[in-house]
Amino acid sequence: MSKKAYLETAQDATKAVNIGIDTDTVHGAVMPPIYLSSNYTFEGFGQKRTYDYARSGNPTRAVIAEVLTRLEHGAGAVMTSSGLAALDLLWQELPNNRVVVPHDCYGGTQRLLNARTRQGLIEVDYVDQGDEAAIAAALSKPAGLLLLETPSNPLMRLIDLQKLIKLGHAAGARVAVDNTFLSPALQNPISFGADYAVHSTTKYINGHSDVVGGAIVTKDAEEAVRLNWWANALGCTPSAFDSYLTLRGVRTLLVRVRQQQESAQKIAEYLEGHPAVASINYPGLKSHPQHELAKAQQKGFGGMMSFELKGGIEAVKRVLDVVDLFSLAESLGGIESLIVHPASMTHAAMSPEAQATAGISGGLLRLSIGLEDVEDLIAALERALKVA
Repeated sequence: MSKKAYLETAQDATKAVNIGIDTDTVHGAVMPPIYLSSNYTFEGFGQKRTYDYARSGNPTRAVIAEVLTRLEHGAGAVMTSSGLAALDLLWQELPNNRVVVPHDCYGGTQRLLNARTRQGLIEVDYVDQGDEAAIAAALSKPAGLLLLETPSNPLMRLIDLQKLIKLGHAAGARVAVDNTFLSPALQNPISFGADYAVHSTTKYINGHSDVVGGAIVTKDAEEAVRLNWWANALGCTPSAFDSYLTLRGVRTLLVRVRQQQESAQKIAEYLEGHPAVASINYPGLKSHPQHELAKAQQKGFGGMMSFELKGGIEAVKRVLDVVDLFSLAESLGGIESLIVHPASMTHAAMSPEAQATAGISGGLLRLSIGLEDVEDLIAALERALKVA
């Protein structure tokens, strides 16, 4: 059996490692080469090769697109220069320009949506997608796109993928799921019927905090062709080197996520019992209101969590002044552990009113758990929380 045939039935960890391996026909390189050329020759007059210009296509980029397509159980993928660039492709040629999105979506997503609304490109309806009556009302009239984010950033709220995807399609909408927080290692929205799985590949897929990128994996092959046309037209495709770094990162995605969520579970259990912590948001805890839903639609609980300090913003300031091992930095999903104050960092683009509606308070901190020893991470939190 050829390697390509075997990979059709292989497990995801095998696909992540092996797609594109040992395919170089020139020198027999084990790893796919980086093609840095910005342009490619024609074989002759009117004889275009597979690639002609790097904005339109690149062999290195094609390999990472294939890996993500397979991991997300999709039919095709478009790679972009950032996660927000991927989102911005979604409202090109919608059935209508009404977009229904979570009221507590990522701050950068809200900034982009509001800007496109001011331009008149789309009409945005922010809805608490965990409120059955609210989402039913929002989808009782036609929509062009339903954007889902589960778990939400930063409060780790879940929505029922199967139920909301059906509601979105009944409203005539295409359905996109931002799968950045869990990655295809732990959740596959297309398997639930979603039209698109959207990623900031900067995060778990690359996993090393050294490249910015995005991707959309599509359920339908023709949609992948259409979105790639738009990515080329808008010039938002990634470079060959960024594609190489992302490909290098995804090779270890499943083993990284396995370790990160194992550590996250222990850290969440530690925080749940800490006297300085008012509440902890992690779906792996039995106390999480959607723990059973997470078990039903996810393959794990992930490496992200958030928690509220009893002392509010003043306690946050004291903790962030002394915390070690956790770097105070935006982003997530890397090998290093990060701590973020969403209200002033990742969600600063949201108005105070929008933050209050979403439930993002001054006392909230978000953690991205890395690959350090979990006992060292817990000890670092113990030291920091003494001043909370």
